[in-house]
Amino acid sequence: MFSATLYLNSYIRPVLLAMVCSIILAGGCQTNPQTEAAKQTAKGKQLSEKYCASCHLYPDPTLLDKTTWLKHVLPAMAPKLGIQVWGEDQYYPSQSKRHPSIISYPEWMDLVAFYKAMAPEALQPVKAPETPRDDWAVFEIIKPAGQDTGTIATTTMVAIDTFRGRIFSGDAGKRLLYEWDKNGKTSNSWSFPSAPVDLQLTDSGKNAWVTCIGFMQAVDEPKGLLLNLHLEQPKATPKVQAAFLKRPVQALEADLNNDGLTDWVVCSFGHYKGGLYYMQQTPDHKYEQHVIREVPGAIHAVTGDFNHDGWIDVMALFAYDDEGIWLFLNDHQGGFKASNLLRFPPVYGSTSFQLVDFNQDGQPDILYTCGDNADYSKILKPYHGVYVFINQGDFKYKAAWHYPVNGCTKAMAADFNGDGKLDIAAIAFFADLKDHPSEKFLYFQQDSMLHFIPYAIPIQKEGRWICMDVNDFDHDGDPDIVLGNYSLGFINQDNLEKDWNYAQPLLILENKRNKGR
Repeated sequence: MFSATLYLNSYIRPVLLAMVCSIILAGGCQTNPQTEAAKQTAKGKQLSEKYCASCHLYPDPTLLDKTTWLKHVLPAMAPKLGIQVWGEDQYYPSQSKRHPSIISYPEWMDLVAFYKAMAPEALQPVKAPETPRDDWAVFEIIKPAGQDTGTIATTTMVAIDTFRGRIFSGDAGKRLLYEWDKNGKTSNSWSFPSAPVDLQLTDSGKNAWVTCIGFMQAVDEPKGLLLNLHLEQPKATPKVQAAFLKRPVQALEADLNNDGLTDWVVCSFGHYKGGLYYMQQTPDHKYEQHVIREVPGAIHAVTGDFNHDGWIDVMALFAYDDEGIWLFLNDHQGGFKASNLLRFPPVYGSTSFQLVDFNQDGQPDILYTCGDNADYSKILKPYHGVYVFINQGDFKYKAAWHYPVNGCTKAMAADFNGDGKLDIAAIAFFADLKDHPSEKFLYFQQDSMLHFIPYAIPIQKEGRWICMDVNDFDHDGDPDIVLGNYSLGFINQDNLEKDWNYAQPLLILENKRNKGR
């Protein structure tokens, strides 16, 4: 039976309602796209603060351009939250029941919309405080003699031996450790299982502890080694002291448990696995591995009695994901109490730090660099460069100076010109090779407190520097510099004319201030 009420409810009332909504455009029947977008952005911001800051310092959208966020970084982060990726920026919910998503699919899309809305189209470069002077300052160069012009330099480490006035370098391609004399000639070499990336001298230069990375590529194969080499035996075979390390990049000797035996602190950069480890020497002279902090990215450490209690502590820089500098105070029982001193966003690409007293108040300040650009955001970044953090006491540090250097890799402080103030030498492996190749090596001469005169030492054509050491190579009382050339690979800029020396493995910048005295 026909019902007027049913007809009204099923047809006339919806039609009337649609007519009213089409007339009253500002009414509640039509959503405002701008309002909805603002709500989604606000929700996405809250979600980013919840999820993106749960593992590391919050990554503000303004740190990268829109394309880099959407095409590279967010697709790389999505699987960590359980979101599957199809293509560069297409997502779908996790299909795994054993590993469900940490974030829901709608929430993830709100988070993506937030970064899309708030990220800039491009990062704007930062103007340097002063333009570098094209000048040799206090240096002159010594080039290695008899180099093979047909080879490609893949130098992975350089180290100055002040005991005997020689230099050591590691070669990734040939997996060799070279010894160089004061005239820049190779005098010996030793073969290793993988690329030597760090060397520590002991016994007045008679022995060397060599760290071999295992794999240069970002993998989690535990093939790294710590080996001991007798340098006075030209045909000596390196002796393995610690094995199965996860891409180790540095080892430091220290008696951490005060038993009179030398232990080792090892930075294992790893990939998804890695950490900072303590290799304890046992009475039978073997080594047991202990964890100090097991997260990937341990790249550089220093040791010392930082709280003056008679026990050796460790300070370390972590450069992957949760970037920053941590202090590990020795608890006298085989463990360490950790505290974070400085923390940086995960896109900084931290590369090195050094403890030096810039203001001469007796407290060590921090010289820090960031510029690793081999991951997901391979663009020039205005926050890359050299930083100084002044010690405020009680392990508190305050940013006091920054000089922008694209792709900065390492900085070392020393009084190069002999005026009693610390200067800085800096290298940049990921420099702006196209428009500012002089960034590859810069020298900063301090003329007043934390005011530095920058010098672009004219060695742009000599190589591409990935490693550096500073010490008195020629025993004349002033610090010299040696630079290691990793000439090809890891190029982020398109249509780049590669005009530097491919074959030259290293370069010595001899300090001429005291030359001839």
